[in-house]
Amino acid sequence: MIIYMLIIDRFEGKYAVVEHELGEHYNILKTNLPKNAKEGDCIVLVNGIYKIDAEETKELREKAIKLQDSLWE
Repeated sequence: MIIYMLIIDRFEGKYAVVEHELGEHYNILKTNLPKNAKEGDCIVLVNGIYKIDAEETKELREKAIKLQDSLWE
């Protein structure tokens, strides 16, 4: 069961600063994330384990690229 969705905003020291889908920010120890997690990844908490949601991450990146492209038109 997925509890909530987060987006990795940045890394600060031993923490990842993540944004909750409602706009709130939290710090999560990097050691609790998958080793390949990076800024911009969408992560979900499933049964107490953080996992990267590859499909949602891809969709978010595509939306960001479209938005960026529209600014130059």
